[in-house]
Amino acid sequence: MYRFDPKDAIYEVDPRRVDLAREFRDNPQGPFSHELQCVLNRMRSGPLDGKWVLYPIVETGQWALAQIPAERADPLIIHNDVLFDARSDAEWHVFKLRWQEITGQPLEVSE
Repeated sequence: MYRFDPKDAIYEVDPRRVDLAREFRDNPQGPFSHELQCVLNRMRSGPLDGKWVLYPIVETGQWALAQIPAERADPLIIHNDVLFDARSDAEWHVFKLRWQEITGQPLEVSE
C-alpha cells in the first residue's frame, strides 16, 4: 500500500511567504497566483485522516470546523465550538491550520 509522506511532496511551502497567505485571505475564492495555487494544491493533497474541513450548518447558515475521520465510513468530527458566520472567515481559519501543519510554524499575518 502506498503511504503519503508530506516531506516527499513536490512543492515545499516557504513559511516566510506570508504574501501568499495575504493573497488568500484577501480573496479566498480566487483567482489565485500560480505560487498560491501551488500552496493550495499542497494543502489539499495528502492523506485525509484528520484533514481540516468546513461543515455547513444549514439551519443557521454558519460554518463549523470539522475533521475527516481515520475510517472512511465514520462521520465527520465536527467541532461545534468553532463556528463562523462568514464562509471567508472559515476558509481563512482552515488555511491557517493547514499552513501550520505543513510548515510546522503558526501563520502570523499583519493586517
